Amino acid sequence: MSEAKGPIRTEVAYRTPWFDLLAKTMDAGDEPYYSLRLPDYAAILALTADRRVICVRQYRPALEGYTLELPSGIVDPGETPAESARRELMEETAYDSGELEVLGPMYPDTGRLCNQIWACVATGLRRVEGRQPEEGIEVVEMGVEELLRQTREGIFNHALHVAVILMAQLRGLL
Repeated sequence: MSEAKGPIRTEVAYRTPWFDLLAKTMDAGDEPYYSLRLPDYAAILALTADRRVICVRQYRPALEGYTLELPSGIVDPGETPAESARRELMEETAYDSGELEVLGPMYPDTGRLCNQIWACVATGLRRVEGRQPEEGIEVVEMGVEELLRQTREGIFNHALHVAVILMAQLRGLL
């Protein structure tokens, strides 16, 4: 396999508050290759002391329906993935984590996206009195076996979050 070379030119073809559409010219005379630049984000497998998983149900406009997911969100500028994970867990579920382990990054779609999802596991959870989950989010608790069953049955079907569960399982954390 020959050594890969980078683009000879990269331009922002379109910009939104959520993503940039990049036009990358690989060779002179070629049409550009388009990809999306988005921020990294963290997804959190949050486990209670009695081995229940904290999930969220929310409406997703892209799908025009409700999904069951792990708590997750964008890594803001200046934040580490761990800081983002703690913040998002609190915002979405009103839970604080005692321990948070960052399992590492994964690429969501190497063909079109250049961001990373950071897989995290939170334990030692405690519900923070007086805090409420973000509006529009329903917190759903379920046992590990129930989560795995719902994944097998296609109910819990966010592919990137299934990957986080698999990473946790492979590391012996589930």
